[in-house]
Amino acid sequence: MKQKMFLSIVLSFIIGSNSFIVMGQKITGRMNIIYIMSDDHAYQAISAYGFGLNNTPHIDKLAKEGMKFNRAFVTNSLCGPSRAVMLTGKLSHINGFKDNATTFDNTQTTVAHLLHDAGYQTALIGKWHLVSEPKGFDYYNILPGQGDYNNPDFIENGVRKKHSGYVTNLTTDFAINWLDKRDESKPFFLVYQQKAPHRNWMPEPKYYHLFDSTTFPVPANFFDDYSTRTSAAHEQEMEVNRDMNPAYDTKLYFDQPKDAKGLEALWQSVYNRYTPEEKKAWEAAYGPGNAAFLKANYQGKDMAIAKYQRYMKDYLRCVQSVDDNVGRLMAYLKEKGLDKNTIIIYTSDQGFYLGEHGWFDKRFMYEESYRTPLIVKWPGVVKPKTVTNQMVMNLDYAETLLDMVGVKVPADMQGKSFVPVLKQQQKGAFHDAVYYHYYETTTHHVAKHIGVRTEAYKLIYFYEKKEWELYDLRKDKSEMNNVYGKTAYLQIQNQLKKRLVELQKQYKDPEPASFQ
Repeated sequence: MKQKMFLSIVLSFIIGSNSFIVMGQKITGRMNIIYIMSDDHAYQAISAYGFGLNNTPHIDKLAKEGMKFNRAFVTNSLCGPSRAVMLTGKLSHINGFKDNATTFDNTQTTVAHLLHDAGYQTALIGKWHLVSEPKGFDYYNILPGQGDYNNPDFIENGVRKKHSGYVTNLTTDFAINWLDKRDESKPFFLVYQQKAPHRNWMPEPKYYHLFDSTTFPVPANFFDDYSTRTSAAHEQEMEVNRDMNPAYDTKLYFDQPKDAKGLEALWQSVYNRYTPEEKKAWEAAYGPGNAAFLKANYQGKDMAIAKYQRYMKDYLRCVQSVDDNVGRLMAYLKEKGLDKNTIIIYTSDQGFYLGEHGWFDKRFMYEESYRTPLIVKWPGVVKPKTVTNQMVMNLDYAETLLDMVGVKVPADMQGKSFVPVLKQQQKGAFHDAVYYHYYETTTHHVAKHIGVRTEAYKLIYFYEKKEWELYDLRKDKSEMNNVYGKTAYLQIQNQLKKRLVELQKQYKDPEPASFQ
């Protein structure tokens, strides 16, 4: 009887207040939220997803303690636009940030504003990449633009300062420092965004030699000739062999000539952030491998494979530091007693090609860049070790975060909360189809396109070229065989076109005006 009365009193405190006391410990009524977004972190490079490339124990632990999404997608596979969609719950043509040359309109309402107005302390730490000053945050400490890996500048509440150290570690230092100094009477919303593993994949010194003895398997479609694809796949500039720069990307050369331009000049600016002692350590680590690479005089496919190995090793070395720092942050939460009342979301701004189709980078609607990792730990709500194949979009993230903590979702947001999926209460498909629209044509020369993906099929329209691609995802998971126009697929092709038109109208997307 006494136990029931005690539970009744506790529940009344939960309902009537933002905090309550149990056994002398203050518990926040509304859950805290930490939103972790890395940059260009492919799901293939998280060991919980089962690709066997690397080991990410701390991110895997989040999956063991929460839900792993196998079908989380972005609406525009590019860094800044993806972030803008997540913050606003609106597609790129509505929030105004279509490509990385845009400036985010920071007067519009974001999930940070809404949580702040609901009583949350809000902070943004790490990569921002939306140009304008962050709004809706009580505190921010962000990288200017893309930021630098080594001895980076950060902008703290408008003041720019250079820091010594490695960016992935510093981002976590600043996050923990903010958590230490926060107002403990309020719940918090921390947006913690890593630069890594963004190009040009500069590892932390302690990982310079990680994977030295590893030879990574080349993807089965690494030498894809795009024979069934439209012109867009042929015209891109994101091939590992052809388009990776020997200085900036593969680090075969150190100091560049004073008149260096383009990526060589960019590499020099990156390299100049190292102190003389740091340069010596870098050259000691990379020099012997560079000499052996150049001596081998690789040609043709051998060169492609050799560059792929260098790319993969540096990329995955950067991922290792990301995973370490997820572990640091989780250890801090446990030490401070925050692990039981803090929601953790781990994701990336989009997927990334790790040699599939012979590529690096993202942008296309093909699965590797369209699909993003997503892991949600919600203590007391999400059952540990759960996995879902429901399709969700980053368009749904803001709505879900608000719904998780009982904040009203604005009617003009375009996604929907996937809390029913997290609670395993979803009946039927959460989305029967998901939408995509990519705009940027300058960097890497990927053509503009829209598309629709269902459980079984994907239809892509390169609308300025008036070219179509259709993939049967049940039979062709690697998207090698474009079946658009094939007699056997005409019925599904027309159904998908109809669904694409419906989604375009639903999301009020004006471009393209027609599919003729």
